[in-house]
Amino acid sequence: ARAQKSCEKPVYLTFDTGHMAVAPLIADVLKRQDVKVTFFAANERTQVGDGSLGQHWASWWTARAAEGHDFASHTYDHVYWRADLPGVKPNFRVRPSAGALAGREFTWTAEQYCAQLRLANERLQDFTGKTPLPLFRAPGGKTSPKLLAAAKACGFAHVGWAPAGFLGDELPSNTNSNDMLLAKALRDVRQGDILMAHLGIWSRQDPWAPKVLEPLIVGLKARGLC
Repeated sequence: ARAQKSCEKPVYLTFDTGHMAVAPLIADVLKRQDVKVTFFAANERTQVGDGSLGQHWASWWTARAAEGHDFASHTYDHVYWRADLPGVKPNFRVRPSAGALAGREFTWTAEQYCAQLRLANERLQDFTGKTPLPLFRAPGGKTSPKLLAAAKACGFAHVGWAPAGFLGDELPSNTNSNDMLLAKALRDVRQGDILMAHLGIWSRQDPWAPKVLEPLIVGLKARGLC
């Protein structure tokens, strides 16, 4: 929004990391449409190269920073909150879906969770030379008041998405076609909504990006949103 002279009716487009195969295409669309977004990054498994916050993708992140995009943490190992555990100090049951410990459940302290938030930020800052925003997005959007308080105490506020802003790129394409998802978003998105999609979803057969992304941006602009 900052690049535009004035933005009376904003919507906020955000991307979480994914398999990254569509990342170059997404970057092209954003550049062509002169749209700035916030990327919430974790070090996820990718189709090419190492993790999404690995060396292979360093130049991609550097280029996005040069274009004026913003960055925030998605936990380094894409760690799902599973449950709060009883006790005086906050402890959480968690399950990373990336990294060496993927798929296993652990009990973490607030400090261990904060270390994950910071690790993603350190990698982003390293690649972009830009201080990430003091925000994070919990994988799957799954949180608890206790988890949010623990993250807030170490400097991270949580950002979810609006119901209409769930762009559906992770839904099965046989039941949620690109045309359907596009029509739904264009109909339902309202001023002030936070929109969320991914840099590639492994399970979706008919990729959402770039097919839906550009018509969505064009359509929202035509509705007077920015």
